[in-house]
Amino acid sequence: MKNRITELFKIDLPIIQAGMIWCSGWELASAVSNAGGLGIIGAGSMYPDVLRSQISKCKKATNKPFAVNLPLLYPSIEEHVQTIIDLKVPIVFTSAGSPSKWTPLFKQHGITVVHVVSNVKFAQKSESSGVDAIVAEGFEAGGHNGREETTTICLIPLLLNNVKIPIIAAGGIGSGSAMAAAFALGAEAVQIGSLFVATSESSAHQNFKNLIVDAIDGSTELSLKELTPVRLLKNKFYDDIQTAYNNKASILQLKELLGRGRAKKGMFEGDLIEGELEIGQIASSITQVKPAARIVNEIWIDFKASIKKLGSLTD
Repeated sequence: MKNRITELFKIDLPIIQAGMIWCSGWELASAVSNAGGLGIIGAGSMYPDVLRSQISKCKKATNKPFAVNLPLLYPSIEEHVQTIIDLKVPIVFTSAGSPSKWTPLFKQHGITVVHVVSNVKFAQKSESSGVDAIVAEGFEAGGHNGREETTTICLIPLLLNNVKIPIIAAGGIGSGSAMAAAFALGAEAVQIGSLFVATSESSAHQNFKNLIVDAIDGSTELSLKELTPVRLLKNKFYDDIQTAYNNKASILQLKELLGRGRAKKGMFEGDLIEGELEIGQIASSITQVKPAARIVNEIWIDFKASIKKLGSLTD
């Protein structure tokens, strides 16, 4: 398939694996890229030396394009930026902050830049900053999210009417038919996170993967909006947050409850009780752990079948 995104990234399929903390290392990224999509290393949970090692291993595992996701509020961002430039990573996805500071530097070194947004204001700011494309992330998505709680199906048309750069849909995409719906709205690719957490190549702990497979509708909720909104799989930590709300906890008390390292504890170390378990609403549709390449292939086959089915409705 050829469109602005596949040509921009030099990939075969407009299917992108999200760069998720504690889940998206070189094994997952290279597997998705080798399957024809775009794999992304999640730098947000990596020390600078770890990121350097992950990029080097990914380059050995694939000769296809891959990307690094860089949260712009990361404490050691200067080191990460230099690593990305030094190792000639072709594509960077930025998130959690303004892309205006780093985009010109990346572009100066020939690096394609994509920024994740959840509203029109930041989409327009991203386009003005010179990014090549944006990810329109609806609040169905797992992990940190927009405060507006705009769904993907509402967000894509909003952004399409306000920017000219290509739009990648994210949030609640778990099938080829969902991908077809995003394309019908004007997206030119999809970014998928939750499905790829539950893969054999994901660095997420097996306990976390098993809990995702067991999830049902209503198992996740957007929480901690007073800090940074995050969609969580419900567990004891989630219950503790609800208790804090009922007790009218202050922002300081919520910060103390969250503490440090909860995402690592839950997603990477497998503590399903006290850990922070970030996953999207689509988790309720995940029934088994699969290889990443199989997911890419199944989504693409389903996408083509869905497009054909929709076309037949007008015959």
